[in-house]
Amino acid sequence: MIFIVVKFKVKPDWSERWLGLVDAFTQATRAEPGNLWFDWSRSVDDPNEFVLVEAFKDDAAGDHVNSTHFKQAMADMPQALAETPRIISRQLDGDGWDRMGELTI
Repeated sequence: MIFIVVKFKVKPDWSERWLGLVDAFTQATRAEPGNLWFDWSRSVDDPNEFVLVEAFKDDAAGDHVNSTHFKQAMADMPQALAETPRIISRQLDGDGWDRMGELTI
């Protein structure tokens, strides 16, 4: 799978509106064939930083970045961003979350 984490630093006046701005993009991406997850979180240390954790089946990431909704999101997001997002993108073995071995319930 392709595993991606992106940190988005938004302008303070956009921090309460960010999830609304990216909602259509989020919903469309989650509906893509090959999307495994597309989950937003907000930093507990910085209220202006949002973290996106996403994953795709190996052959689906290309379709994602070439989609209309991806291109629209790339056009919509800059108005709200304070800086260029930071990303980690890696190909990993597997197709989902594993259970934590050090803590089992």
